[in-house]
Amino acid sequence: MNLEMPISSLNRVGDAIAKRLNKIGIHTTHDLIYYFPFRYEDYRGVLKIKDLKEGLAVSVKARVEIVANRRSFKTHKMITEVLVSDDTGSLRITWFNQPYIIKNIKVGETLLFSGAVKSDMIGVQLIAPAYEKILEENIYTAKLVPIYFLTAGISQKYLRFLIKQALTAVKNIVDYLPNHILEENDFIPLAVALSGIHFPNDEIDLKNSLRRLKFDELFLMQMKGEVSRQLRTRERAPMLKFKEQGIKEFVSELPFVLTKTQKISTWEILKDMERSFPMNRLLSGDVGSGKTVVAAISMYCTVLNGFQVAMMAPTEILAKQHFDSLSKLLGKKLNVALLSRSYSLGVVDNVLINYKKKDLFDEIGSDKFQIIIGTHALLTEKVKLNKLGLVVVDEQHRFGVQQRKIIKEKSQTSNKKSVHFLSMTATPIPRSLALTMYGDLDLSTIDEMPVGRKAVITRVVEEYNRQKAYDFITQQVKKGRQIFVVCPLIVDVQSETNKGQLKFFDSGNEKKTVMKEYENLSKNIFSNFKVGYLHGKMTGKEKDLVMEKFKKGELDILVSTAVVEVGVDIPNASVMMIESAERFGLAQLHQFRGRVGRSSHQSYCFLFTTGVGAVTVSDRLKFFEKNNSGFKLAEKDLETRGPGEVYGTQQSGESQWRLAGPFDVELIKIARKSAVLLAADLGKYPVLKEKMDDFILHNHWE
Repeated sequence: MNLEMPISSLNRVGDAIAKRLNKIGIHTTHDLIYYFPFRYEDYRGVLKIKDLKEGLAVSVKARVEIVANRRSFKTHKMITEVLVSDDTGSLRITWFNQPYIIKNIKVGETLLFSGAVKSDMIGVQLIAPAYEKILEENIYTAKLVPIYFLTAGISQKYLRFLIKQALTAVKNIVDYLPNHILEENDFIPLAVALSGIHFPNDEIDLKNSLRRLKFDELFLMQMKGEVSRQLRTRERAPMLKFKEQGIKEFVSELPFVLTKTQKISTWEILKDMERSFPMNRLLSGDVGSGKTVVAAISMYCTVLNGFQVAMMAPTEILAKQHFDSLSKLLGKKLNVALLSRSYSLGVVDNVLINYKKKDLFDEIGSDKFQIIIGTHALLTEKVKLNKLGLVVVDEQHRFGVQQRKIIKEKSQTSNKKSVHFLSMTATPIPRSLALTMYGDLDLSTIDEMPVGRKAVITRVVEEYNRQKAYDFITQQVKKGRQIFVVCPLIVDVQSETNKGQLKFFDSGNEKKTVMKEYENLSKNIFSNFKVGYLHGKMTGKEKDLVMEKFKKGELDILVSTAVVEVGVDIPNASVMMIESAERFGLAQLHQFRGRVGRSSHQSYCFLFTTGVGAVTVSDRLKFFEKNNSGFKLAEKDLETRGPGEVYGTQQSGESQWRLAGPFDVELIKIARKSAVLLAADLGKYPVLKEKMDDFILHNHWE
């Protein structure tokens, strides 16, 4: 048996079963071996029948006395009943809809049964336990038994049977880690770890197996990052000198003072761009911490060196926001363009021009614009950037690897040099996660807010206090402030489907939607105010018109979906009201909250929940209420929901980790240290090099 054998070649795997296994990502023996359990049942406690109690997870060694099938009188389900005994008493065991069991269990046999003890009026019993004959090495009973995620038609017992077969192939695995790494860090061999993760002998065996396999995941990612970093140092990029006089003049003209971490991050970026090889840096900062101005300084320095800048954002709203912000910051000095599905704009000599798409392509190709901002539209072949020196990508995790590669390769310079690359994220990333996910990126962090900003006061509001919240909003609007109301849905899909049918709504469970709330607020609650709405199904120009009205103060209240999550800057807005707040992750709630508190006005964020139990507020929302730090919230999301929630949008492809995570700090440190050591001399380790080549080919994690 070898690792590349198709799953259909295993014993008792037909075409139908193979298709079911394919659904959970199992195609080969290798996939089966790396399909790890998500927990274990501890059935090592082999008890006498007299000692069984409700709720215990146990194993029982007992003799079969009676085996019978019967049909349930009410449901007509087939019930298999077995009576077993030991020297202390008798025990009932029951299975539902598994009549074949009667062929497997024979009267007079002594078997091991493992499961959770239940009890009823008659006494204790086991429902659908695992069972097997007493062998030298049991795999279903009397030990730590692995539990896997399943698909229809595949049972735990059957999957364990297949994995036990597949594990005979681990003897063919050559450990790719050099012996000195294994010995220095007390790692067990890979083959031993793969067997131990599925069928551990005890907690120590499981702990050692987990530690080795977690390290493998982290180490391979760090090796990929380190190899990428070393390859990058061999590439050539334009050496963009720090234009001290021009940068100082630009900073002195800003209407605010840079914070300490803004200055540090800016300096790190400028020093990177002075080198002869491409910068690859991630700028991470909290909502409203001022990442855009740091990027603007980097852009300005690039242009002062005679090069262009391309900036890519994942949505039109965010791209338009960057265009507006950078036009204000740089429009008097530089020409700035915006290209997306709905927009083809340019600021030339501080004058806004609305271009036809074809004309804007020509102007960009003629080097008229020094800064070009856009969405995926920048990736088209029609966009020619002749002197590209810097690429800035906002929310880079929302772009695929190939998309980021295309934008980085846009330069048509004669010497074909690489470009400097700056990633930005508005989602604060805990350092441990950033170092794990982005092994080949240097990290700059802005962890303080601009001077004069007040912390947003956040409150979870019970439904019976809703009118008080409306009264407070009324007072805020009368003071000249503006209000956001965020709902999770545009319309109620069910009610749209059932138009014309009589429906009864439980007000405590009714979904809050943009269109319903717009109708309710504009006609009933705030009929004296100007209320608008915004959602993702509107065209770019429709959204732009609404946002322009809101910015100019022509709307007092804006009811919106999550499209206002990023890239919306309304300094006059002082209240963010979030309906069905429990439907959003902490990172997303924090983004919403970041739409207010962007000036010297005291701002507020009100959270409403819906459904049964709305009065009992979850610990998660209470934590959000008490914490304004995006980094603390991101760590909480990691702890409770996993790394996917930190980003909101997972990249396609398999998950970054099966076992390891950003809280495995000790292993991350060892992985980074080992990667730096081994990547520098990879040619000495052919097995490791082969493993890395395969890993890089099949895994595009960044």
